[in-house]
Amino acid sequence: MSSIRESLDAVKKRITDACRRAGRSSEEVRLIGVTKKVGTEKIKAAIECGLRDFGENYIQEAREKIEKIPGDVSWHMIGHIQSNKVKYIPKLFDYVHSVDKWDIIEGLERYEKPMDVLFEVNVAGEDSKHGTGVDGVRRMLEKTKTLTHVKPVGLMTMAPFVENPEEIRWVFVRLREILKEMNDEFGLAMRELSMGMSSDFEVAVEEGATMVRIGTAIFGERL
Repeated sequence: MSSIRESLDAVKKRITDACRRAGRSSEEVRLIGVTKKVGTEKIKAAIECGLRDFGENYIQEAREKIEKIPGDVSWHMIGHIQSNKVKYIPKLFDYVHSVDKWDIIEGLERYEKPMDVLFEVNVAGEDSKHGTGVDGVRRMLEKTKTLTHVKPVGLMTMAPFVENPEEIRWVFVRLREILKEMNDEFGLAMRELSMGMSSDFEVAVEEGATMVRIGTAIFGERL
C-alpha cells in the first residue's frame, strides 16, 4: 500500500501545483484512478488511501471487479461503448465519459436510472481514437430535452500521446472552448471537462480540467 500512497500523494501534489499556476483550487479537480488491468487488491489499497473515483475501460472487466470492491466509491465508464453492452452500464457506473453516439444515450435512458454523461470529442481528429466532432455533440444536445434520466454534464477528450505535453495544450484549450460554445448555444450549464492522463494531466489541469484520468502514475505500468 505504501507505494500506492506515495504515488497518490505525488499525483495530488502535481494537481495542486498545476491548479496554483492556473489560479484554481485543487478542490475543482476530481482525480479518477484508471483501473484497467489493475487487480482488486490494488484498488482496495487505493480506497484505503482515500481515493474515491475509479475509471474502467471495458464492461466485462468492470463486471468482474466492481462487485468485489467495497466502500462508498464512484465508478466511471471511460472506454468506448458498444451498443450491445449499454444494458450493463446503469448497474455498474455512476458516470459515463465516452458517449459519442445518440443511440448510447437512448439506451441508457431506457433503464430509468439517473446518469451523468459526458460527450467524447475527438478534438485532434485522430483516426485511431473514438469520439465525435463538434457537430456530433450539437446534434445530440439538440435532442436532450427529451431526456428524463440521463443528464449531460460535460465533455471528454483523449489528446495524442507526445513526449512534450506542451505540444498538445491546444487540445485542452479547444475542448474548454467547445464546452463554452455548447453551453452558450443551448443555454446549458455543463461544467465537466474530463481531460488529462498520466502523461499530460498537469497541462490539462492548467487549461481547466475538472476530471483527470490517471492510471500508470498511481498504479504503475500494466501488463
